[in-house]
Order: sequence, then C-alpha cells, then structure tokens
Amino acid sequence: METIQVFVLALIQGLTEYLPISSSAHLILPSHLLGWSDQGLAFDVAVHIGSLLAVCTYFRHELKIIFTSCWAQLFQGSGDEHSRLGWLLMLSTIPVGLAGLLFDDFIENHLRSIAVIALTTIVFGLLLGLVDKKSSQRLSMAQMNWRSATLIGLSQALALIPGTSRSGITITAALALGYDRQSAARFSFLLAIPVIILSGGYKGLQLVGESNAVVWGDIFLGISISAVTAFTCIHFFLALVNRIGMMPFVWYRLILGGYLCTLLVNGS
Repeated sequence: METIQVFVLALIQGLTEYLPISSSAHLILPSHLLGWSDQGLAFDVAVHIGSLLAVCTYFRHELKIIFTSCWAQLFQGSGDEHSRLGWLLMLSTIPVGLAGLLFDDFIENHLRSIAVIALTTIVFGLLLGLVDKKSSQRLSMAQMNWRSATLIGLSQALALIPGTSRSGITITAALALGYDRQSAARFSFLLAIPVIILSGGYKGLQLVGESNAVVWGDIFLGISISAVTAFTCIHFFLALVNRIGMMPFVWYRLILGGYLCTLLVNGS
C-alpha cells in the first residue's frame, strides 16, 4: 500500500472504532469510492491492535481493578462490584463470539455492499437518535445487571453487519435500558476489549495460513496512527457526550447514508 493509504485507513479506524458511526463501514468505503485495493488481513489486524492498545491504555486503572477483583473472587471467594462488572463484560461478549463463528462467511460474502451499509447506517442512526431522546437515562454502570448485560451482548451481535456500528448499537441498547450516556459509552468501550481480542485472534489464525509478505513498516505505522487517534477519540467522546448527546452522530449517519443512496441511484 502507498503511505497515504496506510495513513488514511489507520486514521479512519482510530476515529470510527469508538464513535457510533461504524468503523467497518468506513474501512470498506475507500475501496468502493477511491478504487483502492483491499488493505489485506495483516493491516486489518494491525489497526485493530492499535484500537485495542488505545482502550486498554485509557482504562488501564479500571482494568487493573476489575482483573484483580475477578482473580480474588475466583481464588478467595470475595467478589465485589468490580468483579461483577468483569463477569458481565464476559457475558456480553458471548453472543457476538458465537454469531461471528456462525455467520462470518455469510456476512463477508453477502453483506459488505454499499446498499447494506447505506441501509444500516440510516436505520441504526435513526434508532440511536430516537432512544437518546426518549430513554430515561437514570441508571449508572454500577447498576448494570445480568439481564442488561445479556441484552446489550445480543444487540452487539448485530454489529457484525457492516454499517451497524459496534459502539453505536451497544450504546443504543444501554440507553434503551435506562442507562445514562456516560455509563452506556463506558460499558461499550470496555466491552470492545474482549471483542477486539477475539476478533483479532480469529483473524490472526487466518493470517497464519496466508503466504503474502508482511510490510512491517505499514503495520507499525498503522498501529501507531490507529492507537493515537482512538485514544484521542475515547477521551473527547467521554468528555463531551453528556453535553452534546448523540444527535451529531445521528445527523452524520443520515448524511452519510443519504450520500451512499445517491451513489447507488447514480450507479444503477
């Protein structure tokens, strides 16, 4: 890949992984709109590693407490709210893991089109806006329970469809269940950690069977750009989400979806 392609794709991944606008859709679009060749599996894994490093760094203190509490509960029987959050995050990860194993090939072969991306971008954008306006937003993340974690996990499985947005659909589900914006976003971002690990591990296994040479310069540049932009995105999103709400992202999704619809019409 050319350096500009590496830079743009890594920047897109970092900016869109944690915003409710779908990173998968934005990574698919350059090949359709700019005629770029597919970035390849190795680079896809690399930019997701960058996103993972960003969220783990940002939540490093919370992750340390959660891990320590889960360990203590396993071997000492002393659970608390932090260990409970750890188990809830694992529970929420199960549906998307199973759905990925069952439907990955079908989604890869049939749902990575501009038509699908346009539809999901608009529909789930409207749903996010509706829920943000109508939900009570009275619950905090400390009040997260097994039922809520299960429903959020089930909703996350929909994010396998390009254009849905993993963060968007999990934040939508959490808001619909009555959680405030800050709690919905934080739970969604923490939930990204096991999901990216599972997805990256699965893609990593696929990568082992590939014979293509890896351009390590592109890989390290992609990781670095993705990590820095993702960390910045997380920081500002959490700082501003209570003030600006979800509507800026809803309007962006509607504009993007409308633009994609015009491409479909003009291309037909």
